[in-house]
Amino acid sequence: MRIIGIIPARYASSRFPGKPLADIEGRSMIQRVYEQVKSCTSLSEVVIATDDQRIADHVRLFAGNVIMTSDQHQSGTDRCSEVVKKISGFDVAINIQGDEPFINPLQIELLCSLFNDQSTDIGTLVKKIVDPEDLFNEDIPKVIFNTNQHALYFSRQTIPFNRGETQDKWLARGNYYKHIGMYGYRVEILKRITEIPVSTLEKSEALEQLRWLENGYTVKVAQTEHDTIAVDRPEDIDLIRKRYFNREI
Repeated sequence: MRIIGIIPARYASSRFPGKPLADIEGRSMIQRVYEQVKSCTSLSEVVIATDDQRIADHVRLFAGNVIMTSDQHQSGTDRCSEVVKKISGFDVAINIQGDEPFINPLQIELLCSLFNDQSTDIGTLVKKIVDPEDLFNEDIPKVIFNTNQHALYFSRQTIPFNRGETQDKWLARGNYYKHIGMYGYRVEILKRITEIPVSTLEKSEALEQLRWLENGYTVKVAQTEHDTIAVDRPEDIDLIRKRYFNREI
């Protein structure tokens, strides 16, 4: 089985323009992501997919593999689909966030392992919630899944609802899981799901994976124990420096 790791990277960002090129202790964020991903033995190839020439030029400076894609894509999934249409010979594509400079390679290996099961069409990761702030944070999607480890639903709301209990007791009364935003897809499935129109549920929650569920696709989940810090705003760089370099800012 040949697996390609794809790292979508956009220059334009309302909260942090030029984010992939942000310096983190002497290396750009996109270089750090690329180097973490390259260490994964399950991946046959790793490529950065971008619509910006500045990012492409920078990637070539550190001898990274880069491909130019359209600037019309609405999501990383769409950008990944263009890549697998241009580069043939892969069975599975892994969509890896380009704003997690210290992503744990074991997470990627775990996601790849889901495709040892031939019935897996789409895979993703979840992590058990232990922080009450995460539980009620609408920026952190939650997921519920069945005994076959197939996702039933993703929501920005806290699910499942714990009827009859005050919210401060919910974590003690049951298990809650947050979605880790990394996906794997069989290549043919990836091509198909990007041709499906935006669905009602997707519009409501602003979560693209609901489009797939609403159209009958299954999403297999694996539970990870690892967490990483995503960079959404310039101030998040300081959190990275504190956590990984012991720098007091």
